[in-house]
Amino acid sequence: MNTNNVPILENVNLDFLNKKAIHSFTPFTLLDYPDKSACILWFAGCNMKCDYCYNPEIVFGKGLFYFSEIFSFLKTRRNLLDAVVFSGGECLIHKDIIPIIKLAKSLGFLIKVDTNGSQPKVLEKLIKEKLIDYVALDFKGTKEKFFAITKSDFYSQFISCFELLQKSTIPFEIRTTYHSSLLNPEDIASMQNVLVELGYDKTYFIQNFRNYQNTIAPLPDSQSISEKDINQNMTKIIIR
Repeated sequence: MNTNNVPILENVNLDFLNKKAIHSFTPFTLLDYPDKSACILWFAGCNMKCDYCYNPEIVFGKGLFYFSEIFSFLKTRRNLLDAVVFSGGECLIHKDIIPIIKLAKSLGFLIKVDTNGSQPKVLEKLIKEKLIDYVALDFKGTKEKFFAITKSDFYSQFISCFELLQKSTIPFEIRTTYHSSLLNPEDIASMQNVLVELGYDKTYFIQNFRNYQNTIAPLPDSQSISEKDINQNMTKIIIR
């Protein structure tokens, strides 16, 4: 648990505690924050509708838990967990995301945000106020295929989020979900080139789609991509 730089909660309106935005939560994980124990808060709703998304109940669902309930849970996890992961859906579209992160941070937790890169203004504020400690940024697809994959037009916002993180000192990772009906190895090569041109020298994570999942749209089985399919022009690529 991190006890440094705990933000002062003065001038934070706590009325949001009576609102519901969190669909569900995972009380314990060792997989979602590198080398840390954490819980995951799954925020309802998303401004992208990726066909391969296997959380349709979260994307189209509503919040089921009051923030006050989550805050009570987090207080019981002090000194037991290192971090809180804010995920979804898309957590950064919620107007109360900054106060709930401040609240979690005030308890001494490290904060990780999983984001689709659509909210650079919110991300910039979180960076400036030193409220986040790690970010996983989704790179959904090439500029040409971005809309087809996400049903949204947020490619330029993704680039802005990437540039904000690249200029910051916050550890972050870039990750892409690979479904062979939506992307091919040439697309991955193109996406690698974008990252290289923008100066990215960290690990690029490629997550093979897991077949037989309940997804937003029906998709055929995906043919997994492997390291031999990829032109290794980056420092490190890990296929999950």
